[in-house]
Amino acid sequence: MRNASIIQFRHVTKQFNDETVVLDDVSFEIEGGKFYTLLGPSGCGKTTILRLIAGFIEPSEGEIFFNGKKINQVPANKRQVNTVFQDYALFPHLNVFENVAFGLRIKKMKKTAIEEKVSEALSFVNLQGYEYREISEMSGGQRQRVAIARAIVNEPKIILLDEPLSALDLKLRTQMQYELRELQRRLGITFIFVTHDQEEALAMSDEIFVLNKGKIQQSGTPIDIYDEPINRFVADFIGESNIIKGKMIEDFLVEIAGKPFVCVDGGMNPNEPVEIVIRPEDLEIRPEGEGKLSVTVISQLFRGVHYEAHCRDLEGNVWLVHTTKKIQVGDKLGLDFNPEDIHVMRFDESEEDFDRRIEQYTEDESLGK
Repeated sequence: MRNASIIQFRHVTKQFNDETVVLDDVSFEIEGGKFYTLLGPSGCGKTTILRLIAGFIEPSEGEIFFNGKKINQVPANKRQVNTVFQDYALFPHLNVFENVAFGLRIKKMKKTAIEEKVSEALSFVNLQGYEYREISEMSGGQRQRVAIARAIVNEPKIILLDEPLSALDLKLRTQMQYELRELQRRLGITFIFVTHDQEEALAMSDEIFVLNKGKIQQSGTPIDIYDEPINRFVADFIGESNIIKGKMIEDFLVEIAGKPFVCVDGGMNPNEPVEIVIRPEDLEIRPEGEGKLSVTVISQLFRGVHYEAHCRDLEGNVWLVHTTKKIQVGDKLGLDFNPEDIHVMRFDESEEDFDRRIEQYTEDESLGK
């Protein structure tokens, strides 16, 4: 069942004084109680979206709604939103308790209520007993928990997280990914998380918005984004991909490396040039002479859990392959894959164009065209 939308962006553009457009006619909806990730390279507009939701800046054009009410000019302190910044923005002269209690003291809550709420927030982030510890005495992961406790103590409807894991080492970062995801589930609060780390986004999110150059390239669940990328940018940015030029002979039949293969895609023009995506883990190594393609191994690295090999086919295409089978440079092999492993993309197709095309294709099929 679909949750009610809590945030709506309608044709929002943000342009700064130097005429730089950082968001270009962006529209989307955020549902309550989910973990969303804004994913993309530096300068793509993801932090700008966060700042617009928080009320730190106003849109140049378009409308932003919170629970159905327009909030374009509502000041930040009047929004039911709290932000966890990349550097956590903790007060170094205040201990853990006072950092978490700061917003409650601004609201002039009673002492007993403050103590109760701070204790509850610290319990949520597993920092019981740290109330009077100085911030300078806390580790990076503990400081992040303090920042999150300070955010949740005010009972916001939305928590915005601006790359809060980027300063942590890999092991702690992985641990905090699990903790943040579990915390969001327990609280039931909408989290909007900004990162440029694809693996982080795939691991943590209910839904992902992939951005590039101020536009949303694709939105959907992690599985949708990974298995069904809209265009080359998404396919290349999310995980590792083989992106090969091909030709859509007809519905469910595509030409790759000069050979026809059955696939599961349709709705394109006969003999239309297309791009083919096959993930490296979906390619199976076969003995020479077997499989769908004949290749030669041109480079190989051992990655611990698998070998990573680059293989060249007879048409000159280079394929990245992940395999647990031991292979050597110069080996002549076969490559195999299943029809559902082939994903066909139109050149530079937008999400809106894709949706319109699939809708029309489905309608034509139902009418027997």
